[in-house]
Amino acid sequence: MSGLFAISDLHVGFEDNKRFVEGLRPEDEGDWLLVAGDVAERFSDVEWALRTLSEKYAKVVWVPGNHELWTIKDDPVQAKGEERYRRLVEMCRGLGVLTPEDPYAVWDGTDGPVTVVPLFVLYDYTFRPEGASNKEEALAIAYEAGIVCTDEALLYPDPYPSREAWCDARIAETERRLKELPEGTRTVLVNHFPLVRDPTEVLWYPEFAQWCGTVRTGDWHVRYGATCVVYGHLHIPRTMHSDGVPFEEVSVGYPKEWRKRGETPNGPRRIL
Repeated sequence: MSGLFAISDLHVGFEDNKRFVEGLRPEDEGDWLLVAGDVAERFSDVEWALRTLSEKYAKVVWVPGNHELWTIKDDPVQAKGEERYRRLVEMCRGLGVLTPEDPYAVWDGTDGPVTVVPLFVLYDYTFRPEGASNKEEALAIAYEAGIVCTDEALLYPDPYPSREAWCDARIAETERRLKELPEGTRTVLVNHFPLVRDPTEVLWYPEFAQWCGTVRTGDWHVRYGATCVVYGHLHIPRTMHSDGVPFEEVSVGYPKEWRKRGETPNGPRRIL
């Protein structure tokens, strides 16, 4: 019986994670795989991983994480911001991998039909630490604590003036498309960052939450008919519920993290 599976935060720049991806196999030839971002930092590594997975699974759907959007010095592809994202999208299209820029696919398995909605929604510093009333105060608290996301140095928002401005544009475009779905459409929403703040409440360093999402997506699972929400980013794989909707974090994470849970990472999680 074919299924809809999900995984994220593959980080194949680590050799152990790369071997893990090489060894992945679908349970059924009709299985779909949702990849919720942070495949790798280097363009070539992202392409390798998605090509490898697309040769195994009936359909692969990808959304970008923050790591794919980094522009690091030793990557031959030095595109930044929106240009980098668009190049990733074109690469995916060459592999037959679906992205947030493509028409939404309908999975029609036993639990279907459901419309799979890959999202690219960034963050806007509204998951603020206690005592911060704006972005500037939130960042000041983070810098004082020494907890600052690498995005501040490597995730360029070009041509937008800021990452939150890019987030604004992504929200506007995504909501336009979601509102076009027929009434009653059942969806699976897939985003790298959690759509609600609740999952960030257990972070060891609460200052990091401001790089983890936006309050503006907090009701999307209700407004847009979600049967399930898939996300990654936090490297805390688990299932939570909000308004009766399961939120599945499907992160693999770094080797030092998954080794605490076992000799090998958990494989893709069955969503439907």
